[in-house]
Amino acid sequence: MGVFLGRVKPALLIAAILLGHLAQSHRAQAAEPETAIFAGGCFWCVEADFEKVRGVSEVVSGYTGGHVDHPAYRQVARGGTGHVEAVEITYDPDVVSYEKLVALFFRSVDPTDAGGQFCDRGETYRTAIFVSDPAERRVAEAEKGKVGRALGSEIATEILPAATFWPAEAYHQDYYKSRDLILTRFGPKTKAEAYKLYRAGCGRDERVRALWGDAAPFAGGS
Repeated sequence: MGVFLGRVKPALLIAAILLGHLAQSHRAQAAEPETAIFAGGCFWCVEADFEKVRGVSEVVSGYTGGHVDHPAYRQVARGGTGHVEAVEITYDPDVVSYEKLVALFFRSVDPTDAGGQFCDRGETYRTAIFVSDPAERRVAEAEKGKVGRALGSEIATEILPAATFWPAEAYHQDYYKSRDLILTRFGPKTKAEAYKLYRAGCGRDERVRALWGDAAPFAGGS
């Protein structure tokens, strides 16, 4: 019995070491999170849409593309900063590809509109994809071409070099699901309720459905 146990213990030790190496190898092979930056009109809506996507771990509303450091919402809304409302999406490329995110983005906006998005007009609300390297640019340009052919229209969405992304004020983050109370023209509402009223009133889902039909991934509204 003692000889048998003496043989088993080294075998268990070797097995434990092998399992440890396998686990370490798996962790080493797991892809690091990556980010994508899209401007699609109201950042509340884009944040709400992309937080539904499997493989996306976080979506932050913010501003990018302009020349003003640490911009505030009122500055951006007034215009003149060059910034657009945008989101920074953190995702697992092992679960969802950048190509898939770009395809979903184009089908969640009106990419033919150069003057803003839906009821939100002006440069702050124009659509854009901010690319950080040549590979992302190739993907974005290729998808833009597909979208133009699918819609039979010129595509206004810009593909621009990534710039500093400035997170928006805490008030704007997760607006679509916040239970905080605010005063609206409909009376006191939670932010979540106000968001739903805004999204419906702005006609976002109606226009996206008109453009994309069943290919619109988020047009049920949220």
